[in-house]
Amino acid sequence: MKCMYCGCEDSKVIDSRSTDDGRSIRRRRECINCGKRFTTFETIETVSFLVVKRDGTRQIYDRSKVKNGILRACEKRPISMAQIDEVVDNIEKTLYNSLDEEITSQKIGDLVMEQLKELDEVAYIRFAAVYRQFKDSATFFEEMSKIFNTSGKGKKKR
Repeated sequence: MKCMYCGCEDSKVIDSRSTDDGRSIRRRRECINCGKRFTTFETIETVSFLVVKRDGTRQIYDRSKVKNGILRACEKRPISMAQIDEVVDNIEKTLYNSLDEEITSQKIGDLVMEQLKELDEVAYIRFAAVYRQFKDSATFFEEMSKIFNTSGKGKKKR
């Protein structure tokens, strides 16, 4: 690491700790040449990928778009921001582990629906209504029946 004061490339690490969010490491360094101290941050370099939209256009993946879609689906539901962040993190982990340079928006939408189905059924239906573009009540009820058949919930208790 090059010293910002004298330009020397030799320095020693004096202190090292992770940041509050745990995504980077803060290192306190001392220059071997001039003895001055400075701070550096070390983070994992992520490879960005392109999202292929339904109309064939491509754009760089944007975490905030996924998070905003989930936030809208979870509005007025008993779901914490930490749970939403965890869902987005899980989706991103899956996307980065696929090592694909281009991922379809459909695959991202399917991952969101998979995560929301486990988290909250109402949020899942809200997201599905927009994502699957329900055109009428029949498609809505079809999706609802999938939930009831797979979860075993929704049956009236006697």
